[in-house]
Amino acid sequence: MKLLCSLSMVLLLLGGCAQFCKPAGGPSVQPGEKVVFFGDSITRGGVQPNGYVTLAAAAVEQARPGEGIIIVGSGIGGNRVPNLQERLDRDVLALDPDVVVIYIGINDVWHWKNGKGTTRHDFEAGLHNLVDRIEAAGARAVLCTPTVIGERTDGSNAFDAMLDDYASVTRQVARERNLTLIDLRQAFMSYLAANNPNNEPKGILTTDEVHLNVLGNRFLANLMLAGLGLPSLDEAR
Repeated sequence: MKLLCSLSMVLLLLGGCAQFCKPAGGPSVQPGEKVVFFGDSITRGGVQPNGYVTLAAAAVEQARPGEGIIIVGSGIGGNRVPNLQERLDRDVLALDPDVVVIYIGINDVWHWKNGKGTTRHDFEAGLHNLVDRIEAAGARAVLCTPTVIGERTDGSNAFDAMLDDYASVTRQVARERNLTLIDLRQAFMSYLAANNPNNEPKGILTTDEVHLNVLGNRFLANLMLAGLGLPSLDEAR
């Protein structure tokens, strides 16, 4: 069964902590289901002890023990949408997932610095292809917009305009396919607007303008959990 809603992220900044709304309609992750986070080096790092995938899995196990919900990550550094298309069967569908969270776009944009980025058309077509194949395998796809390459909030990060454009493509595909959307870019930029008063290029949520620090991993874990209708890190305490 498809997730039938498009998540509208409501960000309330309370003392630096983010609270999020649950998906408005449509089923959340059910007992016994397996969720695979599918992406690049951010997701590869997410399976480390303090990574967002590990944090999300621990929160679900603590808040909903005995339900058999499995959360795993499948991330490879440098991956663009074409790379995900190539490894979908081997690295995701072979795991027999019920939900596949597609978090991609950073490398599709970043690699334009060396002429190896993904065109807007191919990015959109790639997302559709991934969704087609995930749904054909009987799983549900969830789309995430790309986050940040640089944490400045005045529009001066080198790839801001392109990230905004590729995020809009992701939103469009989610609307067209009636999928849950977790709007990470909107949430990251909203958080940074409130918590980066000195307009620093990194150090708030990231270590190097892209990869997440401790706070960034917690922030992303909560966004993902909210998007899947699962308990937040704070709820799991």
